Amino acid sequence: MSAILGVMRRSSAVTGTDLIEATGLARATVIAVCDDLIQAGWVRELAPQKMTVQKGRPARVFEFDARAGVVVGLDFGSEKTTALVADLRGNILAKATESLGGFMAPDVQRLATIDKALGKALADADARHADVLVAGVGIAAPVDRSGNISHSQLFWESFDIGIQENLRDRFGWPVLLANDANLAAMAEHWMGVGRGVNDLAVMLAGERIGFGLMDSGQLLHGASGRSGEVGLLDLVDGVGTPDGIAALARDMAVAACKKDSPSTVLATLAENSEVGITAEAVFAAAAQGDLVSAQILDAIGRRMGRVVAIMATFMDPELVVVGGAVAASSSILLTPLRSELARYMPNPPRVEVSTLGDAIVTLGAVRLALDYVEKHALNLDLDD
Repeated sequence: MSAILGVMRRSSAVTGTDLIEATGLARATVIAVCDDLIQAGWVRELAPQKMTVQKGRPARVFEFDARAGVVVGLDFGSEKTTALVADLRGNILAKATESLGGFMAPDVQRLATIDKALGKALADADARHADVLVAGVGIAAPVDRSGNISHSQLFWESFDIGIQENLRDRFGWPVLLANDANLAAMAEHWMGVGRGVNDLAVMLAGERIGFGLMDSGQLLHGASGRSGEVGLLDLVDGVGTPDGIAALARDMAVAACKKDSPSTVLATLAENSEVGITAEAVFAAAAQGDLVSAQILDAIGRRMGRVVAIMATFMDPELVVVGGAVAASSSILLTPLRSELARYMPNPPRVEVSTLGDAIVTLGAVRLALDYVEKHALNLDLDD
């Protein structure tokens, strides 16, 4: 069933012959599955196509109903929650983001933030809670194959606030929890620069570094969901911490402004900002020719090159994608990163910057939900 539903979701109107050719299934099986899907509300049967010359019965024509329901993708971070609503072809219908109001906000407040983002996105998509078939949720913590969050670090524990139970109990949805870097890898494999690349690594490197890893097109989880976690970078010479690009840019810029001339472009941008030095200010200053900022970003690029080299030595990916909130500005890091990587690996993987922006995790959550829909279609209730 999932094979037929997948073909129909990617196509417009199709005949039974089209589905047979695409899936390799027998005609009787294809027609039986299509009838089941029609009865369940997933598929419509269209009027037969008119042929100039036709012998026998006209071919039956089927069309997938992309608005038979919707799916939701959530990115529950330490500072904000982002919700995407998509139809069953994966077309994004609406997006909404709500601030969490602080990393240590009470659980009830954080759950309320999820509600706000969800409510706004559903309203903008002209959808109801009852239209949602599945919700995928990404968090910045390891999640095992059974959907359990690792409690080996206090930071990871902070994401275990009962999101699954809260949404499932109130709305009756299946709620799928996953690690944010794993979802980023799913998004890149689906629609990003890693589309169709089966040996893929996606490095989320905003505040902290984490990898989503695919081998032969399959996500790697590990025994407890910790595949791709790189918390022991203090053991790597020239790296030292799992801090990501945004965190490093801020910290290194603050240190540089304390000792360098206040006349630098970076210092001027910081003085004119209400929030002090940000990663965006460092990238902006470098784009304006600021030498201090350029040196900072060169150092970060080389540092990320060492991180990628360590990962690639073990995983041997074809492509490494740099993703996350700072990815849009990170192209400047590619030259020093690739240079450092080439120092340690004779045939290094390709390294590119994601084009999916800060939606990368939510898009992966949507993909996770769509996969579930295709696999469990007849077990999901469509609202009449």
